[in-house]
Amino acid sequence: MKMSAPKDVVQSLVDGNWYSPYDILGWHAATGAAKGAWIRTYQPFAKSVELLQRGGTRKLKMKRVHPQGFYELNAENIGADEYTFRITGDDGHVWEVEDPYRFPLQISDVDLYLHGEGTHYRTYTRMGAHLMTLNGVEGVHFAVWAPNASRVSVTGWFNRWDGRHHPMQNRGSSGLWELFIPHLKQGDLYKFEIKGANGFVAQKSDPYAFATELRPRTASVVWNIDAYEWQDEAWMQRRRKTDWLKQPINVYEVHLGSWRRVAEEEDRWLTYRELADQLIPYVKDLGYTHIELLPISEHPFDGSWGYQTIGYYAPTSRFGTPDDLKFFIDRCHQEGIGVIVDWVPAHFPKDAHGLAYFDGSHLYEHADPRKGEHMDWGTLIFNYGRNEVRSFLLSNAMFWADMYHIDGFRVDAVASMLYLDYSRREGEWVPNEYGGRENLDAVSFLKKFNEIVHEDYPGIITFAEESTAWPMVSRPTYLGGLGFGLKWNMGWMNDTLEYFSKDPIYRKYHHNEITFSLIYAFTENFILPFSHDEVVHGKGSMLNKMPGDMWQKFANVRVLYSYMYAHPGKNLMFMGCEIGQWDEWNCYRALDWHLLKWDPHHKLQAMIRDLNNLSASLPPLYEQDFSWDGFEWIDFHDSDQSLISFVRRGDNPDDIVVCLFNLTPTPREGYRIGVPIPGMYQEIFNSDSEHYWGSNMGNMGWLPSDPIPWQGHQHSLLITVPPLAGIYLRPERY
Repeated sequence: MKMSAPKDVVQSLVDGNWYSPYDILGWHAATGAAKGAWIRTYQPFAKSVELLQRGGTRKLKMKRVHPQGFYELNAENIGADEYTFRITGDDGHVWEVEDPYRFPLQISDVDLYLHGEGTHYRTYTRMGAHLMTLNGVEGVHFAVWAPNASRVSVTGWFNRWDGRHHPMQNRGSSGLWELFIPHLKQGDLYKFEIKGANGFVAQKSDPYAFATELRPRTASVVWNIDAYEWQDEAWMQRRRKTDWLKQPINVYEVHLGSWRRVAEEEDRWLTYRELADQLIPYVKDLGYTHIELLPISEHPFDGSWGYQTIGYYAPTSRFGTPDDLKFFIDRCHQEGIGVIVDWVPAHFPKDAHGLAYFDGSHLYEHADPRKGEHMDWGTLIFNYGRNEVRSFLLSNAMFWADMYHIDGFRVDAVASMLYLDYSRREGEWVPNEYGGRENLDAVSFLKKFNEIVHEDYPGIITFAEESTAWPMVSRPTYLGGLGFGLKWNMGWMNDTLEYFSKDPIYRKYHHNEITFSLIYAFTENFILPFSHDEVVHGKGSMLNKMPGDMWQKFANVRVLYSYMYAHPGKNLMFMGCEIGQWDEWNCYRALDWHLLKWDPHHKLQAMIRDLNNLSASLPPLYEQDFSWDGFEWIDFHDSDQSLISFVRRGDNPDDIVVCLFNLTPTPREGYRIGVPIPGMYQEIFNSDSEHYWGSNMGNMGWLPSDPIPWQGHQHSLLITVPPLAGIYLRPERY
């Protein structure tokens, strides 16, 4: 068969190996003896193809010059935007389509340069699938990074998932591929078929997909990410001006799939919109300032809780569409509640449709398993030293802040990022260029993440889930820190739970476990977490960690929580801890809401409500969380009676709250403590109150100070200290 195009190029194209379809397909001005233009198309499913002149009556039959469906036509007086194809399929069906290869390429040289440099922090505006109109024609522009591929195609229902049909244009050394496909619309399913070296062929989900199918299906979904109309401008304006380190932060951590379910409908999940109607009022009623969501990016395995992410730019379809999630966040903001998301740049799963071995090479991950694989988790580690991978991850953070208005990132598994020898034995890791164990590329990445997020989105909070003694995690990068706003205080959490799990009779021998945290409490900006990790995998619920009979278990939990809210630092509590779950958390079923029928449980919930509201209304409990100026021990020596007492101060040093904790079931009457200010003291909180299912032992509301020097102060109080209880007292002038 005679053809105008080079035979070897056509053969490479129909074999699915050609990397530059724009060189041969579409409209090309004729050269030499030929006149007009050559128009070519590859239609492997076609029985015949006709060219229709737009706005005219000309209908020209195209010549099949390759048996596998390559057609061409030499035509005069037809411009590049003046035709469509009418295709008769091999099944007799007839349809009319635009030619994808007549539309201009969309990714600019600047985009290519910044992406390759690792400084394109909004790659999501170019990569993935974007609905757009080109030359008056609606469709979808696709772009993907696959530098080691020999051919990349867009596949979907529109081409029978056949990768021969819509090959993408390679953009040279950038490794980017792109193509505009007319007529596609929101909701269409697609993947990228990638052909690489050594016979590698795979159908991959779009790393930048804005929506995905519900597992176990794995296709990406075209979605207009810009369509939602936000109603939260008042919140966003306030957030930009807020210094959260000087504000109360009480976080309610939530796994959306198990907070509550619809038992009457096969125990299905609540949707994002149903959660807006149920979760937001609940959180607001209890006085929490923020909701933290376990990872909501798309993930294939429910049991990973979202910590093994596939779709970094796609909210999980388990609970609805991207617009439904935006509606949920919008409603949170309208009700004055911030939204924090768990973000997982530390690792990703090996699922074949995901990032792993993406283009037939180790693209997003390290090739060396000593650097590229988490043996404990069976996942892969990002190559933070590769510029394009940095762009992917840094842009992802900006994406959630920009497109979803999220208020904070809790970065998971930071310790695993910082250390090359994390959970590895000798010989299983590769030292850095200086012979050390620090992952210098990850350190650089985390610093840049914090810098760009805080610069572009003032008021956003970043949290590090970091369990080691790495210094200055929550200090600015210009001082040598990692730049996080807050760090999870894992040491406090471990020591405190270890202490409270002991029978009170033995606690006097472990008094240092409850006081040790104040040695380092102000070395970082800490948040105190009782998170999901503490109530799963055989660790038991918070209530079942406590010793004693039922009354003592509840009393222990109450004094534990009252101690947490008084301790310097912000607060985080996992769902269910506030109602006294007996069973540890199970991600496959709802919380035990029926427990609230019983006094111990709904009164514990009432105490959490009061603690949230109290801590938000008392400046001494939040203004100086990260400075010795906000804390003073009264007595940490009374190990024999397992009592501790301290003062919390606000920005005004005379604005104080006196906090006292009896960590045994023995009441202490006539117990004297020194106080820095003379006068009448009001008992503003008592965890032993009958309102909280306590024994109702206390101090009748008010106590006068005595001019009796005690514990370094000129005045003191004679207090009745209830059993297993925490009490807060405040001078009357406040």
